[in-house]
Amino acid sequence: MQKQGCFTGTAGWGISARYKEDFPQSGSHLERYAERLPIVEIDTSFYKPHRRETYERWKDSVPEHFRFSVKAPKAVTHERRLVGCEDLVEAFLLEVEGLGAKLSVLVVQLPPGLAFDPDIAACFFAMLRKRTVVKLACEPRHPSWFAADADALLAGCGVARIAADPALVPAAALPGGWAGLAYFRMHGAPRIYYSDYDAERLNQIGRQMQTAAAAGAEVWCIFDNTADGHALGNALVIGHFCTRQ
Repeated sequence: MQKQGCFTGTAGWGISARYKEDFPQSGSHLERYAERLPIVEIDTSFYKPHRRETYERWKDSVPEHFRFSVKAPKAVTHERRLVGCEDLVEAFLLEVEGLGAKLSVLVVQLPPGLAFDPDIAACFFAMLRKRTVVKLACEPRHPSWFAADADALLAGCGVARIAADPALVPAAALPGGWAGLAYFRMHGAPRIYYSDYDAERLNQIGRQMQTAAAAGAEVWCIFDNTADGHALGNALVIGHFCTRQ
């Protein structure tokens, strides 16, 4: 079990053949995954809705300590671009609330072309915060979101800015916004979604996580380099790093 406040997992719970021996051999993929890792990010919700009953089934299949993050739908972030999307947000939240107390973080990933607009951002996150007490994490992908005014707005709205790899600009490699949550999304570098992280880079990531945890943040690290199955191995290594600190 990892140190409280410092958690590692992957985007989705697929178990690639190269790591199947590291997990229990019986049960569903999620049940097997949850025996070794304490968190997971549900990213399929970005592409399509899931029934509330599906989320309830996932909740009931994992241990009590296990926690989920869920990615907001692209209809909210990429199609309506955070504007006039209250109906979509309401429908999404009614679904994901099937996870109950095991729902810990909502992830809002923005399209690369969406520049920071303080009025739109403040309105959207205020609406979202009014509707849910779940922690919020935002992954912006336009350089304008890494200026001081954008960071201050996110902090004021209680939204953590995700630290992403590869980083769009130097500031994107570090957590920002609300300091109560440090959320890392490791997509694989240099080849996004495919590249493995070597031992030196994993140690760097682990040290970043420990620094954030020492500052009082709850720390999540999600590996999204799943295309060649490296995410699980990287998450297991970081899990051991967190445990022995």
